[in-house]
Amino acid sequence: MRAVVQRVSRARVTAGGEIAGEIGLGLLVLLGVGAGDTRADADYVAEKTIGLRIFEDADGKMNLPVAEVGGALLVVSQFTLYGDARRGKRPSFDAAAPPGPARELYEYFVAKVRAAGLRCETGRFQETMQVELVNEGPVTILLDSAKLF
Repeated sequence: MRAVVQRVSRARVTAGGEIAGEIGLGLLVLLGVGAGDTRADADYVAEKTIGLRIFEDADGKMNLPVAEVGGALLVVSQFTLYGDARRGKRPSFDAAAPPGPARELYEYFVAKVRAAGLRCETGRFQETMQVELVNEGPVTILLDSAKLF
């Protein structure tokens, strides 16, 4: 499982002309599910995400997780995080999970975040969406359950 985690002052996702999810201060999480991923992968990425100390404390140091600043998460499914463009110019998405297992793990990830007591908005799985954000910092962190980076 892969995630692009961005610290935002606000973020919104629309689908079909309707706002699907919107947050103020918090984290925008673009989440990709890989073929063969399990709940253990989702647990790892969820725990890492909500525990990331990337918000500033009173001294201006990145030292606080999202919960300590009263932030929320906006989680958007993005299978293209598994795009492989090493051969040619058209990416292959063979490493992405099929829609059924991907949806189950995406929903499991969202449930884990909510179970931790955090507000968690979402996009719409397997729909074309438009994502708007204001990245604060900018701060962007890449996570991978296989610990490739």
